[in-house]
Amino acid sequence: MGEGVQGAQVVHRLAGVLRTVSAAMPHGIATSDVARAVSLPRPTAHRLLASLAAEGFLDHDGRSGRWLLGPELYLMGSVAAERYDISSLAREHVRALAEATGESAFFSVRRGNETVCLLREDGAFPIRSFVLHEGRRFPLGVASAGLAILAFLPEQTVENYLGSTDLTAGHGDGHGSDEIRTRIRDTRALGYAVNPGLIVNGSWGMGAAVFDPSGQPAWALSLTGIAPRFTDERRPELGRLLLHHAHELSRKLRPSLSR
Repeated sequence: MGEGVQGAQVVHRLAGVLRTVSAAMPHGIATSDVARAVSLPRPTAHRLLASLAAEGFLDHDGRSGRWLLGPELYLMGSVAAERYDISSLAREHVRALAEATGESAFFSVRRGNETVCLLREDGAFPIRSFVLHEGRRFPLGVASAGLAILAFLPEQTVENYLGSTDLTAGHGDGHGSDEIRTRIRDTRALGYAVNPGLIVNGSWGMGAAVFDPSGQPAWALSLTGIAPRFTDERRPELGRLLLHHAHELSRKLRPSLSR
């Protein structure tokens, strides 16, 4: 029993280390930052990082001292992509949103209680927000993609999540449960989510959920940019574009995922 618990703890720690390195791509991350992110002593974090590198799951840049994802993960991911990856279908919608709006457009996937950004396409407007990039993770309810997904999950799932999760510790007082419930109501009324600069002051985001064949929100399309580009007058137009592309992508996924 003790060995089983210890083994599960090691797996949990390794998974946390891999997620932390993934979120730091493409620039990589130092050992001390990994240790801090996964709440481990630095020697323990370094031992796990080195073990993963020995198996090919990570690479270590000797010049910068940073850790990066390794070739074994690429190979495994390529195999898994046949079952899980819908980026090829989403890419045209992300590109169309960037071209139509001039903003940065994204495609994110729900993974447990988080969203992970899979695609980014920058529009023509020269001033951009860099809050979100490929591999970046946010808890559900934080950032417009996570809010759009959370709003359309079953009510009991939403309440269980909000009742057991404190988002204020890592993301500020604007992410208290009552504040998120208010934004969920607004999202359901509008059909799309709005993040009014709650992660980085002056950086706004909007998102719309993409639904799987069973009708569950599993992905999201989103836009980010500076506040002056997300005025009261322009947001409805951006929202219509997001909803149009989210609906079209959801429609395309029904036959794709149910084969």
